[in-house]
Amino acid sequence: METQTNNSVRLTGFIGKDPEVKEIGKSQLVRFSMATNHSYKNLKGEWMKDTHWHNIVIWNKIDAIDHKRLSKGTEVSIEGRLVSRSYTDKKGNKHYLTEIVVNEISVLEKNRKDTAQVA
Repeated sequence: METQTNNSVRLTGFIGKDPEVKEIGKSQLVRFSMATNHSYKNLKGEWMKDTHWHNIVIWNKIDAIDHKRLSKGTEVSIEGRLVSRSYTDKKGNKHYLTEIVVNEISVLEKNRKDTAQVA
């Protein structure tokens, strides 16, 4: 019997800068950074806030939700999977990064909520 595993990520946060949109062959890639916050009390009882940055990747079907609405400061909720990869830059340096490949994204605004399946 094979052990079942799960690679699932759910985040709600804010887009850090305007998304980068690229056409790669017949595929469309949308990439942006997303900030989430974690609040906690330190040993002195003071509230602290840590901001964590995540690399977000959306492949294809982003037309289901107008990608022009995805801009710096927009609050979004995403569901997807964690992917780690490496690449070598033009100078021969190897880089490692972890990205969240999105299956579903919701734009969160007062009085409005748009959801798109992008799997």
